Amino acid sequence: MIELFPEGFEEVEVDGGLELAAYTKAGGEERLWQVFGPGMARDVESGWNEAWKRFHRPIRIGPLWIGPPWEEPEDGALAIVIDPGQAFGTGSHPTTQLCASFLLDHDPVSVLDLGCGSGVLSIVAARLGYSPITAVDLDEAAVSAAKANVDANSAEVDVRLTDVLAESLPAAELAVANIAREPVMRVARRLPAIELVASGYLVSEDPELEGWVHRERRELQGWVADHFIRPT
Repeated sequence: MIELFPEGFEEVEVDGGLELAAYTKAGGEERLWQVFGPGMARDVESGWNEAWKRFHRPIRIGPLWIGPPWEEPEDGALAIVIDPGQAFGTGSHPTTQLCASFLLDHDPVSVLDLGCGSGVLSIVAARLGYSPITAVDLDEAAVSAAKANVDANSAEVDVRLTDVLAESLPAAELAVANIAREPVMRVARRLPAIELVASGYLVSEDPELEGWVHRERRELQGWVADHFIRPT
């Protein structure tokens, strides 16, 4: 199936086995039958190209409303519109919500967003008055998505293509790293910041950051975010 449909196919568990489904045209159907023998084909339901949107729903985090562009922001909320088309994070994941909660409770300072993805946390920071804000990511597609979302929200964020584990990083008072435990531990050693909010890992994982003092841990649905400071 991978050779026949490298763009992707679907696996569905059925009684007594596994059903493999490829979304294709007549030519692909013929290739499938040549390899596996006669199968079943049916037309895709109308509106299939819009069906994915129902999985992306807006969320509220205190005064923040974070949602896709086809939803209407709630009255009185600080609206942040994130296009999930590139799938780099829309704000709904527990780790993103946890990091946003720390930003809500912190006084506005300069921010470095490490592994910014869609740029949602940088845009949250901008909405809350943080400045200046630098967002960095290694993935070119993520950087493009972040820049588009920053522009769509009229946010003041400097988005850069940067390898946070190898390249020099701009200084900031607060760094936010919603990535994973191992890269958090590696980047913390060379981070030019006074405070760090780290996330992207589970409750069972406990990052040990040399040169940092742990201040607080927040949990949501089995995920965590930790707040660290450098000792004076």
